[in-house]
Amino acid sequence: MMIKNRTSLFAARASLLVGGALAALGMASGALAQDAAQDTAQNTAQRGGSNIAVDEIVVTAQRRSESAQSVPIAISAFSADTLNNRGIATPLQLVAFVPNVFAANNTGLGSANAYYIRGLGNTETIATFDPPVGTYIDDIYMSRQNGNNFAFFDIDRIEVLRGPQGTLFGRNTTGGAINVIMKKPGDEIGGFVEGAYGAYDLKLVRGSIDLPLNDAVSVKVSGYYQDTDGYVQNTTTGERANDSDMAGLRGAVKLKITEDFVWNASVSYMRNSGENLPNFECDPRNPSNCNGRFITTGLLQNPAAGAPPQLAGTLNFGPFGPQPAPISGDKINFPLGNEVETMIYISNFEWQASDDISVNLITGYIDMSQKFALDFADGRTLPNVGNPVPPVLGRPRGAFTITNDGVHRQFTQEVKVNGKLFDGALEFVAGGFYINEKNATDFADIFNIGFDLLLADRRMDNKTEAWAGYFQGDVNLSDQFKVTAGIRYTDEKKTFRISDNRAVCFTPGAPGSCLSNANMVVNLPGGALRIPTTQNAKIWTPRFALNWTPNDETLLFASATRGFKSGGWNARGTSNNTLIPFDPESVWSYEIGAKAQFLDNRLRVNVTGFYMDVSDLQTGTAFNDPVTQAVTFITQNFADYENKGVELEISAVPVRGLNLYTNLGYQKDKFKIPDTLASNRFGVQSVRSQQIDCRAQLAAGQIPLSPNSSPMGVTPNNALSCGAGVITVNGEIASPVRTPDWTISFGGSYDINLPSAGIIITPSVNAQFMSALETGTANATIYSGPVTAGPGGGNRTFPANPFGGDFITGSETSSFWQVSAALQMRTEDNNWLVSLECQNCFDETYAQSSLANVTYLNAPRTWQLRVRRNF
Repeated sequence: MMIKNRTSLFAARASLLVGGALAALGMASGALAQDAAQDTAQNTAQRGGSNIAVDEIVVTAQRRSESAQSVPIAISAFSADTLNNRGIATPLQLVAFVPNVFAANNTGLGSANAYYIRGLGNTETIATFDPPVGTYIDDIYMSRQNGNNFAFFDIDRIEVLRGPQGTLFGRNTTGGAINVIMKKPGDEIGGFVEGAYGAYDLKLVRGSIDLPLNDAVSVKVSGYYQDTDGYVQNTTTGERANDSDMAGLRGAVKLKITEDFVWNASVSYMRNSGENLPNFECDPRNPSNCNGRFITTGLLQNPAAGAPPQLAGTLNFGPFGPQPAPISGDKINFPLGNEVETMIYISNFEWQASDDISVNLITGYIDMSQKFALDFADGRTLPNVGNPVPPVLGRPRGAFTITNDGVHRQFTQEVKVNGKLFDGALEFVAGGFYINEKNATDFADIFNIGFDLLLADRRMDNKTEAWAGYFQGDVNLSDQFKVTAGIRYTDEKKTFRISDNRAVCFTPGAPGSCLSNANMVVNLPGGALRIPTTQNAKIWTPRFALNWTPNDETLLFASATRGFKSGGWNARGTSNNTLIPFDPESVWSYEIGAKAQFLDNRLRVNVTGFYMDVSDLQTGTAFNDPVTQAVTFITQNFADYENKGVELEISAVPVRGLNLYTNLGYQKDKFKIPDTLASNRFGVQSVRSQQIDCRAQLAAGQIPLSPNSSPMGVTPNNALSCGAGVITVNGEIASPVRTPDWTISFGGSYDINLPSAGIIITPSVNAQFMSALETGTANATIYSGPVTAGPGGGNRTFPANPFGGDFITGSETSSFWQVSAALQMRTEDNNWLVSLECQNCFDETYAQSSLANVTYLNAPRTWQLRVRRNF
């Protein structure tokens, strides 16, 4: 059972970690030119508490330290000071400042973030799916995005790398990478402590301390704790949901074994207990009450002590009829909620072999566990055009509940060599990489169709083992011209095993419907085809770039890069013949760009144009089966994909103390559909064939997203082929999801120096705009206004329609603005800071995700008062 009171466990782990660490471990105009004559680019020291140049950030986007302005990659980098000054505490807040990036919590899971960079992203957390945007912490790759929504504490900087990074960062970065670099232990005693109180009874404490023990050993201990009541009211149970409870502790050590041999090690523990349940602006029980956010599921977060498990009892077991307590394992005891615990162990030995050669031995181990029971349908029937706003039922088990008990462990080992040869004519980075990942997921799905139906209860074990070698060299043809070439070779093997937890599947003569590797067969017209349980991938991912620096302030570059993402299995399937694999996804990305600084670095302008060509795009879709009314998941390589666009980032310091920025992204993307009518090797209908069927159904008068009026098992009389996969309700190819044409953000801050009081007051504001987008793969949305089916649809009239009108629920997201702001006061010596901050200050509401026609809204307005003491 999930433990709600973690005090003793957290304290025990805190002691362990501390002990382990101690032992082992926009734009400006005339004012720019006027001030530039007085200040030089080298004078970036603070005067009156304010910088007089745009901050210079050192990054490791090419696996070596260099200025962000000298890297021929589209990269947005944020220092710790920038994060603090803008009030950025989570990854979701960060990406608002990056062009052509969309991010949101996964459906149901507040602990997981789905990132979409230039249209490539993934909302799945089950372990047979890999995210195309990789998350790295101190060079350690996180395979699972289940717990990647961690709080930023003691961060040195964050780098958002747009586009594939398949040469140096490797596997599963077709979209890009989020590269998090933590602070290393300092050489002097110092640190900070801060606390905050805010909306929904937010309580936050963070702190860090550096403890140099001697000239050779330095230790850092950092931690955070956050607790909220949750912004959603449950009018069925009286509880609150969608809280953001987090805690973490990190111990780090820096050991100078010799002047040329340094060991950095860290141990981190992170816990996230956040949900992202579908919620509504008006109370479904009382639609006139629109003061807040509401849910109505009957699944309890805090069941009474001694009460029987909510998910126990009699459930209908498909063809086997009612069965007592059919769900197995601890997950039957889980209350409504989600909890992820992560331990991260990192070791980095660095040897400066010579003035020109350094070697890093980087070892990482991640141990992540996740326990959740979530109702994805709010205790009600899923919406369709016949029932667009289902009545409140308050079902005690929920209406579409998934309960999950997962353990995910990975080990990575990397050897990296940086160097220069031939008097600096060749700069290179080379290395080898190994990953071994093991996942065990025990999960069950309950769906209510008038009675509780157990769709499946199974255990899945899947493994990944991969080896890779890489090399990238920069040939300096002259002081101004550089040619870059890199290559990575990856050899990967994945295995998949599934077993059915139902008691009947452990008896002699168990039915063939029991989930197992032996029963994973697809019956095709030509005979039965066994579904493979092993996948192998061997692939080369090269990179080429040209760099020209006509002067010290300007870089012009062009590049071509290939990336790939691993294949997997449709593990959300609830029958053997749906557990089919999907192939790896690969991409070629072409960029041309410029990075320039003007007026003694008072003005910085970076612009990148890109074109992406993706083969075998992995596309997931979930829809409400009109026959059984159950949710059906399908992930396949339905289409290829193309995206092209431009990104502009401008930073300026017009006068001392005034910092301005503007970021703009434009993209235009589309699916590319193969012109074939043949089904794939596992019998999945081609998109073109589905499109033909959809148009025929529409011509017959059938209506998409409508309930079937025939009994179960009889051919349905609605437009089954429409509003599914990548085919819209109108029979067109859908627009790709979470790719707004325009993303714009701008803002600034101004330091008001009050010498007589010894303080600096800094107001800041940040605004973000996104144009309209879709969140559902088939772009399916339910609108107001009745629609009548033709003869092929049974001549029925429905109260809503899928073709147009006022939005009720579904995929469509209109364009929106969001504004965040802060008012900070700090002492001139920077020892004290008080900040009043708000996110989504004007309480803008928009749809960030959708699942089976259920819309998931963004978080409402939040605020906090934060006090920080540096020492």
